[in-house]
Amino acid sequence: RKTCNSCKCPREAHDVYHEEWVNVRDRLGFKSPTDPDRRPSREKSIAEGFSWVPPGLPTHKIEEYFQQLPPNKVPRLGSPGEKYRDKQLMMQLPKQDLALAYCKHVETQHHPSYEDFINARNEIALDIGYVKDNTSYNSDCPQCHQVVGVSEMGVIAPKFGDRTLWHPSCFVCSMCEELLVDLTYCVHDDLLYCERHYAEQLKPRCAACDELIFSGEYTKAMSKDWHSGHFCCWQCDESLTGQRYVLRDDHPYCIKCYESVFANACEECSKTIGIDSKDLSYKDKHWHEACFLCNKCRVSLVDKQFGSKADKIYCGNCYDAQFASRCDGCGEIFRAGTKKMEYKTRQWHEKCFCCCVCKTAIGTKSFIPREQEIYCATCYEEKFATRCVKCNKIITSGGVTYKNEPWHRECFTCTHCNTSLAGQRFTSRDEKPYCAECFGELFAKRCTACSKPITGIGGTRFISFEDRHWHNDCFICATCKTSLVGRGFITDADDIICPECAKQKLM
Repeated sequence: RKTCNSCKCPREAHDVYHEEWVNVRDRLGFKSPTDPDRRPSREKSIAEGFSWVPPGLPTHKIEEYFQQLPPNKVPRLGSPGEKYRDKQLMMQLPKQDLALAYCKHVETQHHPSYEDFINARNEIALDIGYVKDNTSYNSDCPQCHQVVGVSEMGVIAPKFGDRTLWHPSCFVCSMCEELLVDLTYCVHDDLLYCERHYAEQLKPRCAACDELIFSGEYTKAMSKDWHSGHFCCWQCDESLTGQRYVLRDDHPYCIKCYESVFANACEECSKTIGIDSKDLSYKDKHWHEACFLCNKCRVSLVDKQFGSKADKIYCGNCYDAQFASRCDGCGEIFRAGTKKMEYKTRQWHEKCFCCCVCKTAIGTKSFIPREQEIYCATCYEEKFATRCVKCNKIITSGGVTYKNEPWHRECFTCTHCNTSLAGQRFTSRDEKPYCAECFGELFAKRCTACSKPITGIGGTRFISFEDRHWHNDCFICATCKTSLVGRGFITDADDIICPECAKQKLM
């Protein structure tokens, strides 16, 4: 939840803070630095009277550092500054950005993308600055462009090098302009960011659960991003997908919650519309029934068509006379109260918003834009869907690719016997596919002994002699039937015989 069940304030503004001491390095999963002057210390911080102090500074330098910050942002124990630091820890370093264990809405298939993002950020962008007492050179502060002079205190961000110094009050996020909590920063396009706003430069963030969105599909509404299904009523958390809703203080509410929590003011007389009064509403505006009048001629608009322009309402005649726009389909004006279909910068009458091929009205059905044309799903599929090169019908599932061309599984068959080759061994000749059996029958050499084809599929070996060929198993002595593979042999007319049988025959 983003809000408290009791008081409805956002969690980052709620008066509940960390009771334990927070070590930012541990929160980020960073190892402690080898330099002892760079290590944060709980005991040191509390002894100095703060929830955090820059590591490595003596007491008088700590006071000098904090004097350069706004008083309400100094993390002195028991002060508003301590609460400010706690709030910034949650805002600038949300746990769900730091480890997968704190995420509830990163789907399993997106875990590798999450880990890649975290690892790249930690390697390239994320780091912790430290405070240095400048004793040797002047440096231009990248934020205010004023000099951080010799004998002044400055903040160093190691990823910018060790000669670039910021004033302590200038070490802020480029987006929210808040002090970078405990000097933790990210760098992007040579600018400083807190981790939250660095991540949002690269990934959308769900306005409901506050997690980064790694899915390619999500909802955009109210100029914000939402996980699918997270665009919910701010009061009751019921989904608003496909439902009417009302905006209040930049938050969406279902109609029931809006009516139960808020009393609406009439646009005409500015008086409250009580629960016993008839409430006429248009967009996010409300009127008493008696106040629902044309802004020009003052005729009642109850149960009549009307139009709206510049936050004012008009009867049909007055609206058409002053503001009516024209349909991109037929070129006729939109009469007041006429349903208007809009897509990007174009608008149509309901009957004119139709498929460019079959001319069927789209209405509330899904459609697919392509260049300047609108297609219904069926016509788009017929015109642009992948088709089998053999039967020219659309491939809806289970296709096969051969020679970079698509086939239905049932269409991808042996050229000779039409047996399906999907998932089977096959070979090709003259760019045509053949099953192993047909290929052997049609094109392979034949064994002199058994007359069967020698295909070579499966690693079968064969012997050739002059113009004759044998399977390994068929290359045997015609007399004693012993294998002649790897042995000498003698031809006897059409037969081959081993040397022993040849001697016997001569004797």
